[in-house]
Amino acid sequence: MRKAVSTIILSAVVLGFCAAAVIGYVFWDFLASPTSAENREVVYEVQPGRGFNSIARDLEAAGVIRNSGLFSFYARAIGQRSKLKVGEYLLNSNMKPIDVLSVITSGHSLARPFTVSEGLNIFEIASLYERGGFGTSQNFLKVVRDPAFVRDLLGIDAVSLEGYLFPETYQITKFTTTKELVASMVNRFLSNYQAVENAVPAGMDRHQVVTLASIIEKETGAPVERPLISSVFHNRMAKGMRLQTDPTIIYGMAVATGKIPTNITKADLSRPTPYNTYVIPGLPPGPIANPGLHALQAAVRPEASPYFFFVSRNDGTHVFSATYEDHAKAVRSFQMNPRARAGKSWRDLQTKQKKTAAP
Repeated sequence: MRKAVSTIILSAVVLGFCAAAVIGYVFWDFLASPTSAENREVVYEVQPGRGFNSIARDLEAAGVIRNSGLFSFYARAIGQRSKLKVGEYLLNSNMKPIDVLSVITSGHSLARPFTVSEGLNIFEIASLYERGGFGTSQNFLKVVRDPAFVRDLLGIDAVSLEGYLFPETYQITKFTTTKELVASMVNRFLSNYQAVENAVPAGMDRHQVVTLASIIEKETGAPVERPLISSVFHNRMAKGMRLQTDPTIIYGMAVATGKIPTNITKADLSRPTPYNTYVIPGLPPGPIANPGLHALQAAVRPEASPYFFFVSRNDGTHVFSATYEDHAKAVRSFQMNPRARAGKSWRDLQTKQKKTAAP
């Protein structure tokens, strides 16, 4: 009798062990094996308030996991059911369930690049933001023109964050708010500004440095020229001369109308705006674009030069002059000469418009 009982118990133990082994194997095979050999990407969004079981069923229906019940059991066993992070995730049908769980609890939401080039102003960045499908340009401009937000980020009273949206590539998720993006852009500026803050010339504050850097950024497409461009403006300010830089005219018109003009006319040179440096003395009240690090460096480290003037060669570079007489010669050679303009100068564009309008 005892032998029979022992045999039954032993058999039960063996059967239990075998059953556990089979269950363990099935469970481990589920966790460690890809759902499919097929390489099929699935973008899945973990939304606020969704329960784990519901999400597991979604993933099974999408072919990302084979068994939602086992997936939920495993997540509970290792304490991950409550660790879900809201986000948009890139999954694949050839992923292991272990890896799927790791992704949807990571918080590393799917992101798209948003690239801001040097010299863009807030209007251009807002347009880029909308064209990329990240949000509306109207909302972007509302955020960067919020005085309280400007004060929180920079500690200054300014009409906008123009100049402080550092040009770089940013990663934006579906859940990144406009304020979060703008704050990261300003923080990137503050980090980069540390490289120049100890070289700021006496008599200039940070806002003036950024303003000058923005003008330098807009004035030349040749990086090697930035320190020379800077020297011209420093020399003119030291002599009490007006800066007389065309990009400030364009920006003043953009602020006034909400549209960036494609070209300027001779009459625009005397058009009064707070930014028109043909009319106002010194620097404009704020930046006219968002400069990169090299323009900031040029603003605080101008090249020593005798120059007070420069004029475009129409190829992105400039002729620099120490006297007005030499400058006038350069203007005649490159801006008043139709061959030198070759359709690139605003004066040439103005001539074409007049010819088109002529009866």
